[in-house]
Amino acid sequence: MITRNTMDNGPDEARTAEAAEVTAADATVTAENTAAAGTTGPRKDALRPGLRMSLEAILLVADEPVPEQQLADATQETVPAVAATVRELADSYTAEQRGFDLREVAGGWRLYTRAECADVVERYVSEGQEIRLTQAALETLAVVAYRQPVSRARVSAVRGVNCDGVMRTLVLRGLVEEAGTDPETGAILFQTTGYFLERLGLARLTDLPELTPFLPDHLDDDLDLSHDALG
Repeated sequence: MITRNTMDNGPDEARTAEAAEVTAADATVTAENTAAAGTTGPRKDALRPGLRMSLEAILLVADEPVPEQQLADATQETVPAVAATVRELADSYTAEQRGFDLREVAGGWRLYTRAECADVVERYVSEGQEIRLTQAALETLAVVAYRQPVSRARVSAVRGVNCDGVMRTLVLRGLVEEAGTDPETGAILFQTTGYFLERLGLARLTDLPELTPFLPDHLDDDLDLSHDALG
């Protein structure tokens, strides 16, 4: 506001005083807007997860014990703060009777299933997660079982499709293994493993059932001779 005394001092001084008042008013409005934005808009720090949440996320994906220093580096916190928080987490999991607990082992921290849940976990792993073979893998495995030792090319010829990928899968699953090379062609030969017999509940290969009633006519003689050769 321009006072009478200011007006009496001359036009130049009046304009200077008026400009100063406008500048001060603008500064006040800017400060008020900034304060309002700070109270209503999200702060960058507020978007960061808390230390407990961060530690749980890291420990959930860790496949080996994580040292406190490494946890501190990842969360950008001090080692004492991390050490205190992981111990609080471990105590809370025990108090809440969670199915997992947080243990300090081998110089670090890692989540483990509780010993009381061992039977349940074992039952889930052994029964609920059994490996199931595709139809192509089962057919390929049958050809290997009845014609072993046999090359990939021969298996592919019997099935009428390329079996390289399926053969690799069977080898990785421990159902098929290498059995030397063909003396004429040098091709790698394959045979079934002891694990294959174990999974089928067989004592020996000659205990394999007859397949000829279920196969096309042009394969009957070929597979009959192969099955007889196993004896």
